[in-house]
Amino acid sequence: METTLLDRPRPTASPTPLDWPTMADAFEVACLLRCMSLPTGPRGRHPGEPYRSTVEFNREDAALRMRQLLGRLGVPVEHEITVGGLRRRYELHQLRVPAPARATYVALLDSAWRQGRRELLGVQVPGASTSRRVWRSRLAAAAWRSALLAGGRHVRRHILGVRLTDRELAAVLVRGAALLEVPATLRPGAGCFVVSVADGPDRNRILESASLHPAPMPTAEAS
Repeated sequence: METTLLDRPRPTASPTPLDWPTMADAFEVACLLRCMSLPTGPRGRHPGEPYRSTVEFNREDAALRMRQLLGRLGVPVEHEITVGGLRRRYELHQLRVPAPARATYVALLDSAWRQGRRELLGVQVPGASTSRRVWRSRLAAAAWRSALLAGGRHVRRHILGVRLTDRELAAVLVRGAALLEVPATLRPGAGCFVVSVADGPDRNRILESASLHPAPMPTAEAS
């Protein structure tokens, strides 16, 4: 039976690239979630997608930052705080995206992660526009901000570092540091990767670029 052109499957259209502000915000949310350790499967692999619709942070500033970003993206989110402990009190901040918004939420984060990762890990084209260079630096800062908020801190007297289980995010941090004119090292840890920069000017530049200040609590209208 002869196959005509009409019988052949058509290639899937590439998703429309996100604009820079939307991509940067969604990319930062994706990085926050990729900092979170997921349950390990029987073969050492993480089951499911990294962009869970329910996530718990033990740091208020990380939870507020994610809530702030989702608010700017127009993604509804429910924020529940649980207080526990006896002698040492602690808070768990659970963020939950309602079911009707989950498909859009996951698609947005997946698209932003792919686009942002490509921008940071790709070869910089000579003569790139000033706008593109600025946004690439902002993506680098967003990745480090997420890691310092939600990743495992690995601080020593001579370094500032983070522990991650996501190999791709670790590579993004190393490349992001280079874009911020800071050399970073990547080494394997116990079931994780450790990305670190030297104490002193390098550490200060990363912290300044990441602007680690608690995000303001959204107003009731934005909830």
